[in-house]
Amino acid sequence: MKRIGIIYGMENTFPPALVDHINARRIPNLQAEHVKVGGVMMDQSSGFDVVIDRISHDIPFYRAWLKNEALHGCHVINNPFWWSADDKFFNYALASKLGVAVPPTVMLPHREHPEGTTSQSMRNLAYPLNWDEIFAYIGFPAFLKPHLGGGWKHVYKVDTPEQFFAAYNTTGTLGMLLQAEVNFKEYFRCYVIGQEKVQIMPYDPRRPHAHRYVLNPPDYDPTLLERVERDALTLCRALGYDLNTVEFAVEDGIPYAIDFLNPAPDADIHSVGEANFRWVVNAVADMAIGRALESKEANREFHWSKFLRGA
Repeated sequence: MKRIGIIYGMENTFPPALVDHINARRIPNLQAEHVKVGGVMMDQSSGFDVVIDRISHDIPFYRAWLKNEALHGCHVINNPFWWSADDKFFNYALASKLGVAVPPTVMLPHREHPEGTTSQSMRNLAYPLNWDEIFAYIGFPAFLKPHLGGGWKHVYKVDTPEQFFAAYNTTGTLGMLLQAEVNFKEYFRCYVIGQEKVQIMPYDPRRPHAHRYVLNPPDYDPTLLERVERDALTLCRALGYDLNTVEFAVEDGIPYAIDFLNPAPDADIHSVGEANFRWVVNAVADMAIGRALESKEANREFHWSKFLRGA
């Protein structure tokens, strides 16, 4: 029996809909189920062929379990090894290398020393920073945001150096990015599934969270939509994510990739809308079933780089 599992936290609509949708297809010798994990015995498999991960970024215990499952040939979506290693600053630099437009971005040192370190630990840190050079490169307005994380937590729009320092001084030991604002006319959030399927969703981050998906959008230039789809696929294929959202802010016809480290993206029917919800349930089901029906061959060569590639 081929088994597809989904592991999740506070979500109430997407996980049960996905499990029910897969099982409703009545594929012989295949079933989807809600994962239950207890104590994990070393080097023993739970028997899943595919696990869709929606929660391990918040629960390290699950991340360790998923790596153990991958060791036994389970297809984990998304790759827990790469997800553990990834960060947004690397993503922006990679996008630039790939020819995808991104706003000017600077990685900043922690505002406070991490626990267990002292000023002596920071002897290689240039101090004080050349803030004039940084502000000249980025310009204002700008956004200060974490280099890891999501959900618009600890994100600040700053219009002046004074506003920047007021926000930066509250960030503690978080790694922060300062990024130039894109004065956008259009904004898109794109589901990318299996590095093949793209659902472009008009989105407005200026609205309250529950109303950000634009359900009655205007007509858009087809050439713009083609570039958005192409750039979204380019990024997810380079990063190896099989379930991700890529956000683009469009200024003067140029789509700037703003955020594309979303390997457990919002899929709640109440926020994305019923049409987008049905699309993502069906697309993820297709991908998970396809992966489950592939031959499950435990890894024979135990090299970190192989796991990182999802090989």
